[in-house]
Amino acid sequence: MDGDNPSSAEDQQERLRTTGWVVGFVDGEGCFSCSIYRCHKMTLKWQVRPSFDVVQGESSRDALEGLIRFFGCGKIYLNRRRDNHREDLLRYNVYRFEDLRTKIVPFFRENPLRTSKRENFEKFVQIIELMELRRHLSVPGSSRSRRSSRR
Repeated sequence: MDGDNPSSAEDQQERLRTTGWVVGFVDGEGCFSCSIYRCHKMTLKWQVRPSFDVVQGESSRDALEGLIRFFGCGKIYLNRRRDNHREDLLRYNVYRFEDLRTKIVPFFRENPLRTSKRENFEKFVQIIELMELRRHLSVPGSSRSRRSSRR
């Protein structure tokens, strides 16, 4: 192996191009959201579920599969359309908390979005951080919370 290592420089350039493409693609088609579901199994009877999604028509499956390869996580789900559109929609989705915390959030912190989605992302990060602290598992002001805060 020679000292120039041109393939490494090429790999780095390709990674930079891909990173720029991912940021732009998510700026246009991505969504950072957090759903709250009624769930009787949970102590508070509610479940918090943050999610990162990118939606495309079925003919653009390759782009969504590229996101799976890039981030190393997530799945693609089919959303059948029952309207006058010609193709179904596909949704790249990451909802596994550990993947959101260790892959999605760090990537977009290092490579900021450029549209108003940046504000949505910042709120999303706050939710992830609160969940890391397990703050979503108690109701502020409840008798149990007040007791534990007095200790």
